[in-house]
Amino acid sequence: MHWTRRLVHGILPPLRKRPAPGRVIQPRPEDAWRDYPSTGLTPAKLMAILRQADAGDPAQALALFEEMEEKDAHLYAVANTRRLALTGLEWQIVSAADVREGVDRAAADEAAAYCREVLSAIETFDETLQFLSMALGRNLALAEIVWDRVNHETRIVDVVPIDFARIVFDAQDRPRVLTQMEPHDGIEVTWGKFVVHAPHAVAGHPPRGGLLRVTAMVYLAKNLALKDWMIFVEVFGMPVRIARYDSSATMEEKRELLRMLETLGSNAAGIFSKAIELEIVEANRGTQPPPYDKLVDFLNREMSKAWLGQTLTTETSGLSGVFTASKVHERVRKDIRADDIRKEARTIRRDLLAPMTAFRFGPEAPVPYFRRVPAGPTDTQELVAVLDAAVNRLGVRVPTGWAHDALGIPRPAEDATVLSGGNT
Repeated sequence: MHWTRRLVHGILPPLRKRPAPGRVIQPRPEDAWRDYPSTGLTPAKLMAILRQADAGDPAQALALFEEMEEKDAHLYAVANTRRLALTGLEWQIVSAADVREGVDRAAADEAAAYCREVLSAIETFDETLQFLSMALGRNLALAEIVWDRVNHETRIVDVVPIDFARIVFDAQDRPRVLTQMEPHDGIEVTWGKFVVHAPHAVAGHPPRGGLLRVTAMVYLAKNLALKDWMIFVEVFGMPVRIARYDSSATMEEKRELLRMLETLGSNAAGIFSKAIELEIVEANRGTQPPPYDKLVDFLNREMSKAWLGQTLTTETSGLSGVFTASKVHERVRKDIRADDIRKEARTIRRDLLAPMTAFRFGPEAPVPYFRRVPAGPTDTQELVAVLDAAVNRLGVRVPTGWAHDALGIPRPAEDATVLSGGNT
């Protein structure tokens, strides 16, 4: 059984020696190189790139996915909306005793406090979580766990993202990382040394998942439509400047007249005899405009559906009943976010918290849980209704600090004058 699946039922991989201090994946000059596979992209070329990724070499596909987000503003927006819905939440480390019954409370709390202390000391940990969230599009993101000696103890000091260009796959579809010592086959991704986030694996085949692969054909269709649209605008959108000259005009007069027309703008300029009439017939003239804008809007909606599960929070122009429908669609987005939260938490617990706990307290120590703190109600009236029901009807003990933070009201100083409730 592959080690990335062994923590599902609380089973740790065989405990080996602690990874050696320092980094294994050292920066290379070629990491700054970039290929541009989207240049001249066609359906045939796109299929060749995806087949190459399925064969174990995802370099071209991952480079294409990076370009897709850089070149398509709508795709960039929906991708960041999906990722920020996850990484915009605060994270916390929860004791295993708070999640499961029958766990040694003292041991669980000690492990959770240790993991919380270590991760809080890593200044770039939030940036690493943001990098791992890119797996939502690519279905794979790797980070190296860096161990070092701190106060006579070997502990985790950093979690460093690994460039996508350094990822390859073996014959069993297991990811490997290219290094200076292994520039072709790469090194094995071992437990306790790497974080492997693959949230959308299709039957254990990471290159086949990911939302950027789903939207690759939509991106291509939109790119081709925009090119045709720009050509159409260039041909039919610019005014044609026509000058009619008398039949007695000399060649020098004709050339001077042409130069005058060309100074008015570029392209679509000409001079003709009065005996010649020129007419430009626009496609669908007098019936309906060209379909490019409708096609682009349709493809944008397809991208929104793939990434957000809906369209009304991104496309509302000209629609009726938008507010009510968008509230329903917003709930769909929360369902997707909840799934992203679960998958991220599973990865961090398996690949980061588990080795931290095992190497410090032993393989039998309870592994804490990684959690995102869900955002509370943003509407004040909704929040007041929740607090009223929780405190006055259900008797829930709500911390005053949480209520202050949720309402955006600062905590009063001891000697401050405060407003009192009740009727006066």
